[in-house]
Amino acid sequence: MIPTGGEDPIFMYATGFAVETALYIRFGEGDDVLFTSPLEIDRARAQSRAARVLEDREAYVHDTWAQLAARTLSERGITSVRVAPNLPAVHLEDLRAQGLDVEVDRDLFVAERRHKSAGDAAAIQAAQAAAESAVVEVVRTLAQAEIRDGVLWSNGDPLTTERLYSRAQLVLGEKGFTCPDMIIAGSPASAIPHHRGEGPIQANAPVIIDIFPTSRSNHFNGDLTRTVVVGEISEDVRRMHAAVLQALDAGIESIAAGVPGQDPHHAVCQVLVDRGYGTTTAGFEGPDGVAKMNHSTGHGVGIETHEEPRLKDAITAPLEEGDVVTVEPGLYLLGFGGVRVEDTGMVTKHGFHNFSTLTRSLNPRDYL
Repeated sequence: MIPTGGEDPIFMYATGFAVETALYIRFGEGDDVLFTSPLEIDRARAQSRAARVLEDREAYVHDTWAQLAARTLSERGITSVRVAPNLPAVHLEDLRAQGLDVEVDRDLFVAERRHKSAGDAAAIQAAQAAAESAVVEVVRTLAQAEIRDGVLWSNGDPLTTERLYSRAQLVLGEKGFTCPDMIIAGSPASAIPHHRGEGPIQANAPVIIDIFPTSRSNHFNGDLTRTVVVGEISEDVRRMHAAVLQALDAGIESIAAGVPGQDPHHAVCQVLVDRGYGTTTAGFEGPDGVAKMNHSTGHGVGIETHEEPRLKDAITAPLEEGDVVTVEPGLYLLGFGGVRVEDTGMVTKHGFHNFSTLTRSLNPRDYL
């Protein structure tokens, strides 16, 4: 394995070590070696799980990790190897140029990463708690703002996504987490599910807060979304929010080990359609011109924010005990705004252990 960069999740899982450039070879259980640079050798010896940790200055200086891999394998008479599916193409070509028979293993560590240990679960719960603290800080700042001409103001200036982002990052940083791509999206831009948000926040309209912090020490993630309104909550927004909450509960109630990944998604979609809304999932389209959900219901969470398994249409593979997944229904209407609420928890034999404890209210004062 040659990492794609400092946050390569497959490399981190295999070695317990996050590094920009290195080489890892696993010959068998308990028989592996990590090569790294003079810069990183001491940190690698302290942090990695590899049985042997060696320094190779030449491979570092000349970026010849593939050639080093070929020499190391040749010493054991090995000519066939499996590599990670995210191995950069240049390294794949270099390995094959060295005469190695290379198989890209698309499922490398996928099953192992899905089954969270007690320690993994605790790390994700800690990340989820950090997300809750950051959401509360954002909502507290929103609640303290005043409304002027339909815009939120704070300390003499318009309250912006950027100011809220900085408050959230400060809270996360103090707890050892970070989330550079968090979403704090006012309306009407909140109708675009992955719009990060920018500029002044409008009053009397939904604000979607989606925070998915990564631990700076163990690299595990959480994922949490809440929607609030500062000012008057319209009946349209109340109805959307009520439908989303009912869908969230239906999705959670349908989760258990052995359940196909599409079932929670279909349960969510059915609630939304029954409440008069729509989705982009075949068979659950709903009427034209209404707010719709245009994404899957959820995904796995671990050392990546988005990993296996997926809760979406056409996933017939069963959920398994130890999976950690999100459930995040949403409704969006361009020109108006969106509502999304998301919890994260663990699949158990009999259901779903929810790691999220924060209120789901639209009212900011309920968070304080």
